[in-house]
Amino acid sequence: MAVNRKKQIIEAATKSFSLFGYKATTMEQVAKLANVGKGTIYTFFHSKEELLDEIITSLISEIKETAEEAIDPSRPFLENVHRALYRILAFRKQHQLTIKLLQEVRDIGTPAVQEVMKKLERAVLAYIREKIEQAMQKGEIRSCDPEITAFLMFKMYIALVFEWEKDNKPLSEEKIAELFELYFLKGLSQ
Repeated sequence: MAVNRKKQIIEAATKSFSLFGYKATTMEQVAKLANVGKGTIYTFFHSKEELLDEIITSLISEIKETAEEAIDPSRPFLENVHRALYRILAFRKQHQLTIKLLQEVRDIGTPAVQEVMKKLERAVLAYIREKIEQAMQKGEIRSCDPEITAFLMFKMYIALVFEWEKDNKPLSEEKIAELFELYFLKGLSQ
């Protein structure tokens, strides 16, 4: 029974954070949506920050699963990294909670939200770094600093998927893959 209540609270908080943002969500709203007393929430979570952290931890697991589903061991590293990164960013772009939290960071700069979004980004970067290290061990790519390379790969995808379309026509997944290969892996040298 307790697990169901905890799950109800997490689902209610996710819904409230997605609709109203973290800052505008109150524990009273979460309790009402979860159909539990406010005190019940505090038996599972000491604070709203702890509740948000639990939700983001679960979201990180979902994102990793999404990326893993995109990877095909029979395909080369370049293709797999593109497929995984594209899936991660598509997930973030389509998931209402991440959209609302990113908007809140941009518009309000709520410290607790900034922290969980950093946690989310660190987890994605660690995942990419791990894949780069594996590719180096297999000899699929040359030796590099996996942490810096993961950062650059991720930021390039963010720029192509999110930033570009603010003022331009959105790029297709194929075009993003082509640009990623050209600029990141091949370079512009003749």
